[in-house]
Amino acid sequence: MDLVFPMPHTIRLKSTRQPWESSVTGRDQTRMAKRADELGYDMISVPEHFLIPDEQVDRSGPHYFNATAAQAYLAGATERVRVNSSVTLLPLRNPVVLAKALSTIDWMSSGRLTVTFGVGWLKEEFDLLGVPFRDRGKRADEYLAAMIELWTSDSPVFHGQYVRFENVAFEPKPVSEPHVTIWMGGDSDAALRRAARFATGWHPFLTQAGDIPSRIDFLKSQPGYDGRPLEIMYGLSTARVGRNHEVIDAPKSRPSMSADELTDRLGELAELGVTMSGVPIPPVSGVDAYLDYSQWVMEEIKPHLP
Repeated sequence: MDLVFPMPHTIRLKSTRQPWESSVTGRDQTRMAKRADELGYDMISVPEHFLIPDEQVDRSGPHYFNATAAQAYLAGATERVRVNSSVTLLPLRNPVVLAKALSTIDWMSSGRLTVTFGVGWLKEEFDLLGVPFRDRGKRADEYLAAMIELWTSDSPVFHGQYVRFENVAFEPKPVSEPHVTIWMGGDSDAALRRAARFATGWHPFLTQAGDIPSRIDFLKSQPGYDGRPLEIMYGLSTARVGRNHEVIDAPKSRPSMSADELTDRLGELAELGVTMSGVPIPPVSGVDAYLDYSQWVMEEIKPHLP
């Protein structure tokens, strides 16, 4: 099983954050990303929102990056670790501009980019940005098809309801084959159908761990699935965050579990089909203590994972 490095202060959720995390700076994050790269972590992932309505701030927090900009920075600061998003809010982006940004990152990082797309859940954010909420799924499907056309065709042509282009050139093409590595985030049947059509990975957020095998079976049963290998991301912290970022009691996902407990829990997830996970940030005193803990995870937990 691969391990993601949970980067402090990419998000401030009550359900997962430690008090010291709010003081973590960009300089600190750069140092942590470099250390995660050295330690052998497999991925760093960045959440995204653009505007959080005041009434949602108490649960969701105010602090989010533009995931694509953060991915570019983290890729440039590291040498081998993959950089992902969790998630990139696809319907809120211009697909041509986004395709160019992602292709640029993938090309310049020698293929270390992964992007997890989601259609979004916060209607008020869509309203504030002037994007219709009710057609976000349809819009996302078309955006994905258009971006893949740009990434894979020497003479890209696309005529859709929301995106149209022809007689254009688009370079650089991604280094990754056949295109930028796409994962899909979400739990609905529609999200899984979208993953079957477009993605090589799935990142659930509200799905209970025990339901993962049946949901993977559903994904693989869809007409768009062609038998390609799938990566399944399910961090231990995922089980502690519910709908609208409410806190959920999840004893098997608490921070500060022992080495044996963590190894057993991650092994259980692997048996369910999970290929990548992350260990919750424990109550530590700051950046240096967290990096010490992160090293402990790689030395005491990683070697014993399937």
